[in-house]
Amino acid sequence: MGLFDFFKKKETAPEAQEALDKGLEKTKDGFFSKITKAVAGKSSVDDEVLDNLEEVLVTSDVGVSTTLKIIKRIEERVAKDKYLNTSELNFILRDEIQLLLSENNSNDFRQFEYGDHKPYVIMVVGVNGVGKTTTIGKLAHKLKESGLKVVLGAADTFRAAAVDQIKLWGERVGVRVVAQAMGSDPASVAFDTLQSAVANGEDVVIIDTAGRLHNKIGLMNELGKIKQVMQKVVPGAPHEILLVLDASTGQNAFEQCKQFTEATDVNALAITKLDGTAKGGVVIGISDQFKIPVKYIGVGEKIGDLQLFDKKEFVNSLFK
Repeated sequence: MGLFDFFKKKETAPEAQEALDKGLEKTKDGFFSKITKAVAGKSSVDDEVLDNLEEVLVTSDVGVSTTLKIIKRIEERVAKDKYLNTSELNFILRDEIQLLLSENNSNDFRQFEYGDHKPYVIMVVGVNGVGKTTTIGKLAHKLKESGLKVVLGAADTFRAAAVDQIKLWGERVGVRVVAQAMGSDPASVAFDTLQSAVANGEDVVIIDTAGRLHNKIGLMNELGKIKQVMQKVVPGAPHEILLVLDASTGQNAFEQCKQFTEATDVNALAITKLDGTAKGGVVIGISDQFKIPVKYIGVGEKIGDLQLFDKKEFVNSLFK
C-alpha cells in the first residue's frame, strides 16, 4: 500500500480542503488584491496588463524564471484568441499554472509505493528554524495514525534543543526516539536508529539532521557519512531525502533549495508555514525550477495540518 493511501484513508477530503483553503488565505488575499490593481480600468489583456501581471507574480515570490514562463504562455493564448478580457485572466492564469506544475513533476507522489522498503528511511534536511522538527513530528503522527510503526532518530546532535524537541514530539505522538548525548557523531545515531528499527520490525525511520548551511563542504561530508553508515544496515537507504523549506522566507527558500540540492540528493520537498505568509507563490516557483516533487505542505499549527501536496487542489484553492 502507498503512503498516499494511508494519508487519504484517515483524512476526509472536505477537512483537508478546508484546512488548505484557510492556510492559503494570506497568499490569496495578497495575490488577488495585486491582480485587481494590475487590471484596473482595463477591458482587455494588453501589454500593460501583462507587464503588471509579471510584476504581481514576481512580488508574490513565484520567482523570475517561472514568472517569465507563465507570462509567455499567456501571451501565446492572447495572440491565438486575439481578444481576451481581463475577467478571463484569473481562469487563464490558473490553467497555465496548473499545466506548468503538472508538466514539471512527472514523479507524482500518488505513484510512490512504501511497500518496497521495510524499513522505509527518510532523512530530513533543512536549516534551523524552517519547521524541520515540527514537520518530522507531524509526519510521524500521520504515519502512526495510519497503523505504521515509526521510529525517530535525533541525529542533530549539535543543538541540545533539537534533541529535546524530537524527544518531546516522540512523547506527544507516541513513537520511539533514538538519541545519544549532545555532540555525539550524527552518523552513529543514524546507525543505531536503523539497527534498532530492523530489530524491532518498524516500518518507517525518520532521521533528523543538523540544520547548518554556513559550510557546504562540511554539510556535504556530514550528510554523505550519514548515508554511507545507514546503507550498511539498510541497503539503498535513505529512500527519501526530504528538504524542509519555510514559505515565509520567500526568495531565501530558493537559495536554501539550491544549496541543499547541491549538497545531497534531495528527492522530496516539504514547504511549511504557508498559513502564516502571503508568499505561497514559492511553492509554484520551487516546484518549477528544481523539478523535485513537493510532497508535503504545512497549512497550520495543529498536529493534523501537514498535508500531501496535490498540485491541482493547491492551484484551485489559490484561485477560489
